[in-house]
Amino acid sequence: MRTPRIGLLYPTPNTGEDDFEALAARVRPPVDLDVVYFPWPDDVTDLAALDTEATYDAVRRLGDTAHLRAVLPAALAAHDPVDAVAFAVSSASFLQGAGGVAAQLRALSEIAGVPATSTTAASQQAVRHLRLGTVALASVYHPSGSDHFVDRVGEAGATVVHRVDADAGSDRALAAWPPERVLDLVRAASHPAAEAVLLPETALHTARFTASLTAAAGAPVLTATGVTVWAACRLLDVAPAIDDAGPLFT
Repeated sequence: MRTPRIGLLYPTPNTGEDDFEALAARVRPPVDLDVVYFPWPDDVTDLAALDTEATYDAVRRLGDTAHLRAVLPAALAAHDPVDAVAFAVSSASFLQGAGGVAAQLRALSEIAGVPATSTTAASQQAVRHLRLGTVALASVYHPSGSDHFVDRVGEAGATVVHRVDADAGSDRALAAWPPERVLDLVRAASHPAAEAVLLPETALHTARFTASLTAAAGAPVLTATGVTVWAACRLLDVAPAIDDAGPLFT
């Protein structure tokens, strides 16, 4: 019997996709994860050279359904068939506005011909699954970007009681963050009234020290890698188990 396969839709090579591969490799029962790279809009060459407004415009257009319909068929055709797809670009899924998460998932599923999730949709699903009423946000984004994610959390029924907006660099810069810098962000975001801390950036490497993140926050930390892999597994009817990976995987 073939092992079920997740297609991880990812735009920038060598900026954190290995974190998803590392976590997926630990899932029991086993799943395969295939990274499917797809291009940015033609006029986007270097996010690090853009100001905040231009960066968010580029990211929003990356996740626009018209762009996805234009670029994903060819990207997926270059890979073995997948059983579910996961759009692993947090900001490109939470910047689409009210109703944008669901509309994007419908487009992804139509394009791929299989069930779809995204990091933002997975974060919302995790909040509901764990019945979280209050959360803290460890955001690497500019406050104007974080505002959109806070709105998406509210749509899932939770209140952000505290947040940190790191306003950090590009996806390549974030992928190079050492563990201690990620831990510092989580410590700063933690709050006694929060039942969990959300860490929604997909370029951060977190899979190998989830337990340390939880210890630093004093509460479960729902990482972009963790929620995305968990939600994709559920699309495959797999109840994923991973030691020391947090409450979604017990």
